Amino acid sequence: MRDVYVIGCGMTKFGEIWESSFRDLFVEAGLKAIKDAGVDHLDSMYVGTMTSGLFVGQEHVGALMADYLGRAPIPAVRVESACCSGGLAVRMGFLDIASGNSEIVLAGGVEKMNDGADVTFALSTAADQEYECYHGVTFPGLYAMIARAHMHRYGTTRDQLAQVAVKNHFNGSMNPNAQFPRKVTLEQVKSAVLVADPLTVLDSSPVSDGGACVILASEEVAKKLQKPMIKIIGSGVATDSLALDQRDDITALNAVKVSAERAFKMAGLKPTDIDLAEVHDCFTIAEICILEELGFAERGKGGLFTEQGHTALTGKMPINTSGGLKSKGHPVGATGAAQVVEIYEQLTGKSGERQIKNAKIGLAQNMGGSGASSVVHILKNLNN
Repeated sequence: MRDVYVIGCGMTKFGEIWESSFRDLFVEAGLKAIKDAGVDHLDSMYVGTMTSGLFVGQEHVGALMADYLGRAPIPAVRVESACCSGGLAVRMGFLDIASGNSEIVLAGGVEKMNDGADVTFALSTAADQEYECYHGVTFPGLYAMIARAHMHRYGTTRDQLAQVAVKNHFNGSMNPNAQFPRKVTLEQVKSAVLVADPLTVLDSSPVSDGGACVILASEEVAKKLQKPMIKIIGSGVATDSLALDQRDDITALNAVKVSAERAFKMAGLKPTDIDLAEVHDCFTIAEICILEELGFAERGKGGLFTEQGHTALTGKMPINTSGGLKSKGHPVGATGAAQVVEIYEQLTGKSGERQIKNAKIGLAQNMGGSGASSVVHILKNLNN
């Protein structure tokens, strides 16, 4: 396999973007990425979107976006794996270049969630329809069950859950693209409107519109364009049962664990080699569980690890420097690509007030549903 580099990125602001359509959001992010990379053509394109047919009534997304980006007739493919769609689009672009098929690929994602669709129903299509949705469960309910089980088994506290939101909103307050760039307190999180006990609305990621894209290239192209050498040194994907009741342990996200193991093996690294990570904090309990599956914290100690400040910007393992899904926003098809954007900007020193000093190796973890699919990418700056 050939080496693959990220040579440019672009994203829209996340939020309720009423003035832009589904296609507008992807084109804005795509044009920004193309300009940032300085490329004059694309060989192929991958577009992550979870359920555009339900949100905006639009399928056949690959061809649509290639046309409106002015890049037809290049190959353009829609990628779907629920909230993991954007990350898997990056994975497909990575494999396209690594295989020798393409030299320059645009990979990204987009979602328009605020145009009148039944968001709860659209998102529920990522759960098990027969064994979960038929009985009325929603994703807040599923993650609330995970939270209660984790609290009962490991002693995780309500304050530790809330601290994830406090930390991510602090980071997001310095991100100009964040949907909710404002700080919150522990008491505000805990006293907010209850969604599914113990989770409140401030434990939950918002409904968002937005797009994010990266430009991937071969080593030859990256060197020719004299771009920072940000190499994807590891990539791993895994799946698990959709339904929580079919898993041996609902507090364990095995797809996250296995996808990370595969990425670390490819990179030849271990968790302690990572300088920062973007992880899929769709709910505060998700970040805590993911910390454990990635090997950053011991099993059952993700909440304590957070409470002790290790995941803060000044901690030993900064997590979600962008603000994460919680503060930055979660336009489900775009989230995974936006995570790679944040890691790329951190490794190239472009993150402003939230910049991690001397960041050299970053990890992006994106997952679908209640953890039934997960993709992990590890990026390294070869220039420092």
